[in-house]
Amino acid sequence: MRSRGRGGRWWRQDRGDASVQMALVMPAVLLLTLAVVQAGLWLVARGIALTAAREGVSAARTYQAGPGAGTDRARTVLNHTAGDLLQATSVNSSSTGERVHVEVSGRTLSLIPGVAGLQITQSANGTAERFTTPGG
Repeated sequence: MRSRGRGGRWWRQDRGDASVQMALVMPAVLLLTLAVVQAGLWLVARGIALTAAREGVSAARTYQAGPGAGTDRARTVLNHTAGDLLQATSVNSSSTGERVHVEVSGRTLSLIPGVAGLQITQSANGTAERFTTPGG
């Protein structure tokens, strides 16, 4: 005995319908999944860049720190933590004698084909430690 579908059609006429639906829906679901994972990678890479910038400021603000101490420390942190997640990185540091500034930038790893990784720039500032006399 055959089952009847809506409107008196036989179920046999709907054979392969699920395959067509999956072929239409699956690419959109896959792209959405990759976009969510890409956003997560961006957040993690942003945290790594901010950590490197903060570590660079901590090293550069110490008493009598050398001119490249902040840059060197930020690069060391990037080398140990970023891996392939943060690519084409650059570290810039500057000091006015009273303030120290370190900026870390790079590009995240891209999971979506044909789309370049997102640009990330994070910076940190701090007061340089220096010897002062009371009242001066």
